[in-house]
Amino acid sequence: MRWIPGESTATFGISYNGDARTMLVEELGDTWTPADVPPLRCRWVHVAPLSRSEWPTATIAALARRHRVSFDGQGLVRAPELGPLRLDDDFDRDLLRHVWVLKLADEEAEVVGDPAKLGVREVLVTHGSKGSTVYCGGTREFISARAIDRDPTGAGDAFATSYIVGRNAGFSPTGAARRATAVVASLLAA
Repeated sequence: MRWIPGESTATFGISYNGDARTMLVEELGDTWTPADVPPLRCRWVHVAPLSRSEWPTATIAALARRHRVSFDGQGLVRAPELGPLRLDDDFDRDLLRHVWVLKLADEEAEVVGDPAKLGVREVLVTHGSKGSTVYCGGTREFISARAIDRDPTGAGDAFATSYIVGRNAGFSPTGAARRATAVVASLLAA
């Protein structure tokens, strides 16, 4: 781990009504530049920006030259502004050509369009407590999940990182998604 100082950290107020989440953006995080990215000795890098302004295309491109990049789609569709969270499709689509795995929640997938047409090798669309869908190599497979009545904050992050651990260990995309679903269930049930 390497700590890099910054001027600001993204801050949100979050509330839930079942699977429906309401968010208020209270502070925006710093923008990462290619020079901010330390040398890393790993195959995969998971990037989870909290708004579109944090990880621009040039920085993702720099990471992708040495690593397989997993990217959380919230960093595509979340407008970088304070107040109620607003999603839009005003992102640089060139960023997607540097991404190996794109994780989208349902509401993010609605904004970016058909996951099968994004040009990303592996797209994961999470459906909250209902499961996820894996898009890879022209196929689409649904992975079911069971609902667990717990605060789901961080479940998407746990799913994405567990998926990457599975892919790095040699699991197929659907196998890694099944494994990630089980990991998230165990974390929420604990």
